[in-house]
Amino acid sequence: MKLAKKERLVPICPEQLGGLPTPREPAWIVGDDGSDVLKGVAKVISRSGGDVTENFCRGAEEVLRVAKLFGAREAILKARSPSCGCGKIREPFSFDKLKEGDGVTAALLKKNGIKVVSEESL
Repeated sequence: MKLAKKERLVPICPEQLGGLPTPREPAWIVGDDGSDVLKGVAKVISRSGGDVTENFCRGAEEVLRVAKLFGAREAILKARSPSCGCGKIREPFSFDKLKEGDGVTAALLKKNGIKVVSEESL
């Protein structure tokens, strides 16, 4: 709330913008990280085995569109998420083990010059 008094904040969820419901099944990047998902060489798979890669990519594109619309230079993203994780994401099908890398949205924002940080770094 302190940050909202100083900065304009735009709450947004890439997974919702990509067409996924809330609540939704957990999902993980199978492959390296979000950069590889964007290149088409990794996938995002839900707990039940569904391929939700298209939803994650569409959501990331929508977040980028909104960020550009608002002139955003920085994004605060959810740590360890397959969409928003920045620097570390969860190992496939694990909640405890982490690996180096970015989520799909974090990777796309970085690629387009937008600084990303996790809420844990505030």
